[in-house]
Order: sequence, then structure tokens, then C-alpha cells
Amino acid sequence: MSPTNGTRVDDVMSTPLETISKNATIQEAATTMRDEEITALVVTTDPPSIITSTDLVNAAAEGRDPTELRVKDVMTESVETVPPDLYLEEVAAMMTGLGIGHLPVVKKDDYLGMVSSTDVTAQLS
Repeated sequence: MSPTNGTRVDDVMSTPLETISKNATIQEAATTMRDEEITALVVTTDPPSIITSTDLVNAAAEGRDPTELRVKDVMTESVETVPPDLYLEEVAAMMTGLGIGHLPVVKKDDYLGMVSSTDVTAQLS
């Protein structure tokens, strides 16, 4: 895909990257998301995982106890990542094709930030 505006992931990603342990409660995850005004956290697993606000809403709708339920019980495992120099058009196509809204930005083994579908849409519109 040929980039139309030349904007890259590192121009719009959220930094610093917020992470959480797989053993944290989903209440802790929700508190971090609220306090940081974000909708996803990278879970420090190998390979990386992610927990999103949608995961928290689904757990609440199922009546699960947020003080007992662990991040590892609701997270998405082995998530896709993107390099910081990828063009946003490519990220948009990837998100659409995979049906996802967040991608951790990684350079070698270093987590640099997070790009969301909101970031991409705001920049490309």
C-alpha cells in the first residue's frame, strides 16, 4: 500500500506505554485505564498480551468479581505488534483485517508505545 500522507506510527502513538501484570486484578486494570485516560494496557507476558476496556465491560456484564478476576483470565494473548516506522495506512489496513483496535509499538524487544484505531482515524481523516 502506498502511503498517502506519509504519517508513521511513531508520529501518533501514545507514550509512555502503560503495562500491567497478568496477575493484577481487573479492578487494578480498570483503575489504571481510568487514571491514564486510555482504553488498553499491554500485559507483560512473552509474547505480549493485551487487556482492553471491552474485556473489562464483558467481565462486568457477566457478573464477574473485579477484585478477584485476574487480567490473565480475560486478556487477549499473543497480540500483533507494529514497528514505529510503519505508515498509518498500513496500520489501518492491519487493524481492519484483524478486527482489532490497538497495537503495541515495538522496536526490537523494546516496547515504545501503543497506537489505537482512534489515533489512526484522527490522523487519516
